[in-house]
Amino acid sequence: MATPFVQSTSPLLSKSLNLEGSEYDAQSQTVITIAESFMRDFSVAMEKCHIDRIVGLIHPDGWWRDMLALSWEHRTVHGTDEIHKFLVLYLAKIRISCIRLEDGKIPVLSNIEGAFAWIEMFFNFETEVAVGRGVIRLRQDRNTWKAFTIYTCASELKGFEEKVGPTRSSGTIHGEILGRKGWSEKRREEIEKGEHEVLIIGAGQAGLCTAASLGMLGVDALIIEKNDRIGDNWRKRYEFLVLHDPVYYNHFPYLPYPKHWPVFTPKDRLADWFECYAAALELNVWTHTTLVTINFDQERKRWIVKVIRKDGTKRTITPAHIVMATGLDANPNIPSFKGIESFEGNVHHASAHNSGKNWAGKKVVVVGCCNSGMDISHFLYEQGVEVTMVQRSSTYVMSSMHGIKILFQGLYEEGGPPTEDADLVFASIPIPVMAKLHQIKTKEIAELDKEILHNLEKVGFKYDMGIDGSGFFMKYLSRGGGYYIDVGCCKLIGDGKIKIKQGVEIDSFDKDGIIFCDGSKLEADIVVLATGYRKDVRETVRKLFGNKVADCCKEVWGLNEEGELRGAWQRSGHPGLWIVGGNLHFSRFCSRNLALQIKAIQEGLLDY
Repeated sequence: MATPFVQSTSPLLSKSLNLEGSEYDAQSQTVITIAESFMRDFSVAMEKCHIDRIVGLIHPDGWWRDMLALSWEHRTVHGTDEIHKFLVLYLAKIRISCIRLEDGKIPVLSNIEGAFAWIEMFFNFETEVAVGRGVIRLRQDRNTWKAFTIYTCASELKGFEEKVGPTRSSGTIHGEILGRKGWSEKRREEIEKGEHEVLIIGAGQAGLCTAASLGMLGVDALIIEKNDRIGDNWRKRYEFLVLHDPVYYNHFPYLPYPKHWPVFTPKDRLADWFECYAAALELNVWTHTTLVTINFDQERKRWIVKVIRKDGTKRTITPAHIVMATGLDANPNIPSFKGIESFEGNVHHASAHNSGKNWAGKKVVVVGCCNSGMDISHFLYEQGVEVTMVQRSSTYVMSSMHGIKILFQGLYEEGGPPTEDADLVFASIPIPVMAKLHQIKTKEIAELDKEILHNLEKVGFKYDMGIDGSGFFMKYLSRGGGYYIDVGCCKLIGDGKIKIKQGVEIDSFDKDGIIFCDGSKLEADIVVLATGYRKDVRETVRKLFGNKVADCCKEVWGLNEEGELRGAWQRSGHPGLWIVGGNLHFSRFCSRNLALQIKAIQEGLLDY
């Protein structure tokens, strides 16, 4: 019998975080009055750099998350002592001003997971070099409303605003222009010129969104892509793949999906959208391009990159910045199994799996029970294949029907707020706070999914509740995997249509199957290794850039001691090298932050 609710401990979640508290007892003060009073005190203290007064306005268990506004980094500090130290380091340098409640955004009182109440308010501010937005949540401390979370984020650089709305390009120059060139000719020249300030390696979602965000700031970028077409990184995945995240969560920056777009996007349709997006945003992309060498000129602070184009032409590019957007899933995790060379059937990793349409009647073993393994098993069963899944460790499971709705409600849903506002609210909750809140949400989801989980348990499937019971998001942020968003495979497993082999490690392969440590054997014609990916992107850095560059780079993905994502979308540790990755949401939101950093360096506002 499976053991449910397996727990693994994260040091982040052991931090003090008291979610207990009395409900707000509405008195004569209104929510708006409370928010306005707090903002008056907060703005005066901030603009005069009275750090003791600022800290006095913060809840003893308070949090401050900053993205580029105060620190030019992604930082989270917890508790008034640490917040005090943080402000001493940065506040006087940035010359903050014009702090005010955001027009059109009414402060809201919310009951948080039945545990306590907070007042949430949007605010605007300026620094010497940037315009910013933020969110503050007030919580009662001994009958006084104090800031429980403060979020500050740079949204624009002064004098270098995005080319949107009133600052958009005119698209033409009226009057007499001798030798005028048409738009198509100018686009061809722009794409082919080869000299760009930023080179982006990879035309997936992270690469495209980064190029778009840089373009809006007037930063010249070129994407190189090894595949024949933009979007092939999705086209080449297994045939029946459909995104598990809803459309509301997956919009691209500057060009959202049309209103008729399905809630869940098939991978080939997404791939075609990538091509449309690149064309509409006028992104410079070289497809079917192979990297030959990359070297860094320390004296000039430029990269020297040699590539080969599709037609065999050799080109040299000398950008100031390289953005490595090759993906977090660039290196398949392929375990070494004794005797695998003697297996007479086919063995391949999930990343190389296509459809299995012609496998009807065959015995297929899928090793791994997270998203890819479950999807592949589901679709193989529908093609008439006899499928057995080998589960080597527990999996967090939630249904798409209940899990997506509960986790995204109020933000990423039909009729929800504008995507930029939803992203601001989402980012404004420090990750350790989100983890604690999601412990409550995870229990709610599990209660609604109890029939699914019960049926899994009956057949020996081992499921867990995520890291310290925090469910899906913390597994994604910490590991980039270890979960399944159920779209039907759980019922097939519960009904016995897909078999489960659990609790016994694989010992070896022989010519016609897999032998386990207890001596049992599974016969197989084909084995699919849905064993995930090695998440240390520095492996790819080492292959492309060499040891010297790789040894400078920070670890990528997972959470640091503050609860911030490590290494990605920030300074990598080596001058002029940026490492990016993640889902469509991360690519949309974080690409704008990365573009601000590169533009700030380009304009002398930020040293690197």
